[in-house]
Amino acid sequence: MSQPFLSTTDLAMFFADHHDGITNDLLSFAEQWSPRDYSDDWLATRDAVSQLSAQQITNLCIPERYMGRAVNNPVDIDARAITLARECLGYLDGLLDCAFAMQGLGSYPISMAGTEDQKSRYLPGFISGERIGAFALTEPKAGSDVGSLKMKAKKDKNGDYLLSGQKTFISNAGVASQYIVFASTNPKKKSRGITAFIVEPGDNGIKIDPFEVMAPHPIGTITLRKTRIPATRRLGEEGDGFKIAMQTLNTFRLSVAGAALGMARRALDEATKHAMERQQFGGPLFEQQQIAAMLADSATELDAARLLVYRAAYLRDMRDVLGNNAAKEVAMAKLYATEAASKIIDHCVQIHGGIGVKKGSVPERLYREVRALRIYEGASEIQKVVIARQMQKDYEFVKSLAELED
Repeated sequence: MSQPFLSTTDLAMFFADHHDGITNDLLSFAEQWSPRDYSDDWLATRDAVSQLSAQQITNLCIPERYMGRAVNNPVDIDARAITLARECLGYLDGLLDCAFAMQGLGSYPISMAGTEDQKSRYLPGFISGERIGAFALTEPKAGSDVGSLKMKAKKDKNGDYLLSGQKTFISNAGVASQYIVFASTNPKKKSRGITAFIVEPGDNGIKIDPFEVMAPHPIGTITLRKTRIPATRRLGEEGDGFKIAMQTLNTFRLSVAGAALGMARRALDEATKHAMERQQFGGPLFEQQQIAAMLADSATELDAARLLVYRAAYLRDMRDVLGNNAAKEVAMAKLYATEAASKIIDHCVQIHGGIGVKKGSVPERLYREVRALRIYEGASEIQKVVIARQMQKDYEFVKSLAELED
């Protein structure tokens, strides 16, 4: 298993202190890991969360001040740490990676915006693995356009909220201990009228409809019909929901690129091994120029992606010092790493030939697992919009400085 690129001293320290432990503790488990050994993906996810929590890996998603596991940042979670963790897990297994990511998405809004009572009630369970998280933002008619979501939250005379509407493509639907649900308390204000709530499976009026996707993991549609949520489970103030959602996604979006790096690195390792050992035309497949060119292209794109990803992670962690939220760099990293991983894995399948499309083989599994990374937490097309808008802002800023000098 080749080592990931290390761009900073503290990332190197993280690698030395944690990477080998993460990998060694999970590798034997991951080699035996197969969702088909379980009656369903829900049970598999619970087992994954339990294993990750036992190894103190999901603790990286919780700030140290709330008893999480600090690496470089005792106040907030560390982008380099969660990105590197997802690179390790993406290399091993997609369902393990998804379980880790959802623990982060499901807990971070509480760490960031929860009351002390909410934090003390929910966060210890995330650390122990007793709680499984879910992040319910997407709707049938509201994906990238978050401001157009239709779920409503009406306040009753007792101060509680009645939530009605539907969320879809919700990972961990049906297995989660609680859902971070976003609903509109003031539709006229659009995104500024969105509020976040903690919804529990035992609340009234909840219906969950699971469905299957190409890479197995628990996912489904959640329908709420006048589901009563006490005001004590509102996250932040009314209207804070959009900010909470964006801060959470901005924190974890880069880690998607980390997962892409891990999957691509696994594909390149598998393809290289196969090309070296497979005999064709009197010699190893590696000696065929077209095969060698595929591997060379893949290695180059993987290193380029890793440079972009860990540069963005460093800038993200240093945003308060540098005065830059690194939005453009994060978007570039997510865009390039996920697109490059798709190409690298496609090359891996091609190099393996028929074995590459055999169900259950590593290339076939990676081919299915990588596809969603170009869609969720900001599709590639959205990342291009973010990059272009920031380019426009940069141009206008430079232009304004030039005009001042004139």
